[in-house]
Amino acid sequence: MRFELNESEVEFTAIRAQGAGGQNINKVSNAVHLRFDIAASSLPDDIKLRLLALRDQRISSDGIVVIKAQKQRSLERNREDALARLRELIAAAALVPALRRPTKPTRSAQRKRVDSKVKRGQIKLLRGRVGE
Repeated sequence: MRFELNESEVEFTAIRAQGAGGQNINKVSNAVHLRFDIAASSLPDDIKLRLLALRDQRISSDGIVVIKAQKQRSLERNREDALARLRELIAAAALVPALRRPTKPTRSAQRKRVDSKVKRGQIKLLRGRVGE
């Protein structure tokens, strides 16, 4: 299913990245928090419902997706990374799972299975002690 992500619905906040980074890390806000409100978005209703049903820790109970991106050294690349991860999440929800149609084994397959079990049991019976 095709969907179009409207970037005006996505809110970005620059934050300081965690971890080691030398002298520059304490001065520059290079990490990005992406916030995306599922209910207020322009996505189709079925995708919204599947997104809200996902058991993902990035989706809050209020239906807001929060993604933190801090892998890259530049703010712009972290922004692109966060957007790409949001698109992947939405694409995963856009896939409609195929319906499972339960099937039964054929009568001949059932018969073959029982026959092979009986035959195996006969072989095991012949392994017993030899009586005098």
